[in-house]
Amino acid sequence: MLPMMTHQHEPATALLLINEKSRKGHCARKEVLTQLTARGLRVIIPSVGRAMGYSELIEHYADRVDRVIVVGGDGSLNEAAPGLVATGLPLGVLPPGTANDFARTLGIPVDLKSAIKVIASGHRRPVDLGEVNGHLFFNVSSIGFSAALARELTAESKKRWGTLGYALAACKLLRQSRPFRAEIIHEGIAEPVRMVQISVGNGRFYGGGMAVEQSAAPDDGWLDVYSLEVTHWWQMVALIPFLRRGTQGRWRQVRAFSTTGLIINTRRPHDINADGELIGRTPAHFMIKQKAIKVFAPG
Repeated sequence: MLPMMTHQHEPATALLLINEKSRKGHCARKEVLTQLTARGLRVIIPSVGRAMGYSELIEHYADRVDRVIVVGGDGSLNEAAPGLVATGLPLGVLPPGTANDFARTLGIPVDLKSAIKVIASGHRRPVDLGEVNGHLFFNVSSIGFSAALARELTAESKKRWGTLGYALAACKLLRQSRPFRAEIIHEGIAEPVRMVQISVGNGRFYGGGMAVEQSAAPDDGWLDVYSLEVTHWWQMVALIPFLRRGTQGRWRQVRAFSTTGLIINTRRPHDINADGELIGRTPAHFMIKQKAIKVFAPG
């Protein structure tokens, strides 16, 4: 009789991408490595000399790993999105960045040990991604005030001031905000508007804790849209509590709806912000990519 072969269970192997330039990324490296290996994960860290973006790295290492772990904020996740879609590898999020809105949307803990426990537990949640002019986003894409804020916030000020940096830059810009003319096209209808901002959300949170819509979920198959059609900057201040709760759609000067695609034209070109990064200028063509990637998330 032949001896029974015992199949050794191969440990999971993760590609670890750390944004060393982020506010806390460099400090987190050693602790992350220690905790991941303690959980039985094999870890590959790309050599520092590799001049590749996150998505290129993901595709380069795809045949050697079974998951990707990103240590960084929403900008880092955004950079990894095309590679995750191309390879189908699941994503683990360790969120020590300036803004961790995607982690907040999924209920991923900010505490490193707890976030690693979520990855180790293995529960994968399929999530949608938004797309604007071919560029993917996790949380929100916007035109107007938020895009001007993204231009104002340098990487250095994010690193130095963190959340306070957002507040300081926002206060300065708020008083300079003026409505602009645009056209919103969806479901075959073109509507002319005057607004200070339009936001198109995939997840619930953005901008350090603002909410696109109170019931928005990153796997509901919808883009949630709102445009702020206010005329004075002080009306924006009055809206802040509603923006934090995601109930701004109740205001008369706020247009809000859900859709799977839309086009925004502006009279003159305006910057487009996606997950805090400027990715181009209007016109902006939006669509949703349903169940585009899988993310390790609380069960």
